[in-house]
Amino acid sequence: MANSIKFSDFTAGEKVRIVALTARMAKRGLADDGTDRVDTSDLKRRIERIEREALRRKQQ
Repeated sequence: MANSIKFSDFTAGEKVRIVALTARMAKRGLADDGTDRVDTSDLKRRIERIEREALRRKQQ
């Protein structure tokens, strides 16, 4: 359970960034014309980086 992270473990700024990136992912998803050619991997990586930073801070 030490490697789990909750939304409350994020700072306010991190929460805002995650919500904004998630909204951008949703916007890209809506722009898809059914061909599944929309790439959201860059935004997923940015969210994962924020999660790693929060987890590292939690473990200290």
